Amino acid sequence: MSTISLETKQIKFSDLISPGFHDLFWDLQDSLHTHYFLKGGRGSTKSSFVSLYIVTEIMRDPDANAIIYRTFGSTLHDSVYEQINWAINELEVSEHWKVNLNPLRLTYIPTGQKILFKGLDDPKKQKSTKLAKGYFKFIWFEEADQFSGMEAIRSVLQTLMRSEFHSFVFYTYNPPKSIQSWINTEVTYTRDDRFIHHSTYLQVPRHWLGEQFISEAEHLKKVNLAAYEHEYMGAVTGTGGEIFSNVSIRLISDEVIKRWDKNYQGLDFGWTPDPLAWGRMYYDKTRKRLYIYDEIYKLTLSNGKLYDALRNKGYHRDMTTADSEEPRSINELQELGMRIQKARKGPGSVDHGIKWLASLDAIIIDDQRCPNAAREFLTYELEPDGKGGFKSQYPDKNNHTIDMTRYAMESEMTGRGVKVVNKKKVGIR
Repeated sequence: MSTISLETKQIKFSDLISPGFHDLFWDLQDSLHTHYFLKGGRGSTKSSFVSLYIVTEIMRDPDANAIIYRTFGSTLHDSVYEQINWAINELEVSEHWKVNLNPLRLTYIPTGQKILFKGLDDPKKQKSTKLAKGYFKFIWFEEADQFSGMEAIRSVLQTLMRSEFHSFVFYTYNPPKSIQSWINTEVTYTRDDRFIHHSTYLQVPRHWLGEQFISEAEHLKKVNLAAYEHEYMGAVTGTGGEIFSNVSIRLISDEVIKRWDKNYQGLDFGWTPDPLAWGRMYYDKTRKRLYIYDEIYKLTLSNGKLYDALRNKGYHRDMTTADSEEPRSINELQELGMRIQKARKGPGSVDHGIKWLASLDAIIIDDQRCPNAAREFLTYELEPDGKGGFKSQYPDKNNHTIDMTRYAMESEMTGRGVKVVNKKKVGIR
């Protein structure tokens, strides 16, 4: 792998990183992605890799600088600042770096390049971050799960990233238990500019960690496997309140969609503060797989504009099953020319519908076409009861696409299907 040459010193970078990071290293060297999510458990050395890589590459590229974030500025010195200093010492190049404590900053003496450290206490303050030389080639969010979400991170990136240069953004974190955590949901989405890397202590040379670390891990594995999977293996073990553990996020191609001869459409009315949610899907009854591949999800969308949007898609003539609580809207859409019918619903229909969806072998959602369905299905959980358990009823919030899916699939859930007789569709009761 790469070697740092400074005067008479030569340090092999490959000797300082775990073998589990070799694929990540070559991906970075080839500049194949922009966003690098490094998740894992204790002792996986993900932060060590990032710190070593940043120091190494700054000494190679005279225009490269780095900026490293934690949620709060008060935590910087004892975490990422010490981590970078560790990397500098491991590489045996400390004489080439100048230390500044107020503000926290490291300067590469030969060229004046800098590594800055910032707390994200107020993302708006980051607009004042400037460089006298070069650009921010490396942006690192350590303990990324502790940030408020991608919106706060995007506000920083929009200020720091310049289109004429390729920047690398690192997110290092131990995955939270719950899939509802924004970062656990975020890494399930498909993006071509994103690299997801998972590491554990099992990939690290044993003597690097020490026998006591190994002993603690193995003991926890024996006495509490779930805690071991979460803490040491970096697994999203869940809180126990997850409802849809069968959701899979991936792209669904146009070629595949064209082969589906029977599709379902559902509609959950909304205005504000709740959005209208319409969706289109295909059900593979033999394999018990539901594919959700189109959606309309919008606040203050009138019936007329909904009809126009569906007509433009060519879906207004396909039957849509809608929430029966809005008969006037259903009548209006019928008058406009849309094929639409009321959902039967009835006592227990919500519980039955959610349980039916959860019982499927898979719910596959194209997150590029249906980002809101992906988000709602992934994060739908029972609410805690405050006593260490969960409330028995399903929560009635952030479930608009779930409702429209229940309506769309009502005929399959209840056994009322549609058969073809003499090429005419006849309802089965």
